[in-house]
Amino acid sequence: MFRLWGKIWKENRLLRDTVICNDSDDTRTHKIFAALDDICMEFDLSKPIWLDSTIAEFKRHSKARFTQDNFVDSIDFDYLEIHVIEED
Repeated sequence: MFRLWGKIWKENRLLRDTVICNDSDDTRTHKIFAALDDICMEFDLSKPIWLDSTIAEFKRHSKARFTQDNFVDSIDFDYLEIHVIEED
């Protein structure tokens, strides 16, 4: 099973979080993008842009933070963090 944890932070406080599970046979990349889409839909956010720094951070730690720089629309929180918490 693949699980991705999405969290919204503001002023070092967790405002919202959710865990997206995926049991499909898709590739890891497809599972990550699908889970991020589900997180954005649940939190009513536009899809963030993957900057080079975001990709590098995710490759190193299986965790990434999306700040205002990653969003076209303005956001009312400090960052959206995603973290892979389980992989098959």
